[in-house]
Amino acid sequence: MDINAIDKLLGQLRAGAAMAGQSVGGLGAAGAAGAAGAAGAAGAPVAGNDFAKVLKNSIDSVNVRQVEATNLQRDFELGVPNTNLTDVMISMQKANLSFQEMVQVRNRLVSAYHDIMNMQV
Repeated sequence: MDINAIDKLLGQLRAGAAMAGQSVGGLGAAGAAGAAGAAGAAGAPVAGNDFAKVLKNSIDSVNVRQVEATNLQRDFELGVPNTNLTDVMISMQKANLSFQEMVQVRNRLVSAYHDIMNMQV
């Protein structure tokens, strides 16, 4: 694994963090949901992808990283040629970071759900 790949991954993580920060944007989860609902109700198309598709793609990406890390780890343990410890450790860290990111997204979704459910109608 080279430095360019690590820089690319770091850029992707920063972009994901920036998108997460912009989606909430100081409105709070309930305010962001209300703003999106108001834009959709006004007849203007809501920009972006379908939330379910984005979430599924993210979960699939985390799964791919974990499977890749597990396969590299197994190959290293079995002594497969051209498998070095550096690649194994980096892939395991990538998998760990992507899983932690997914857990944080889940926590924010649960928090937003609780906020919405506790709203007075």
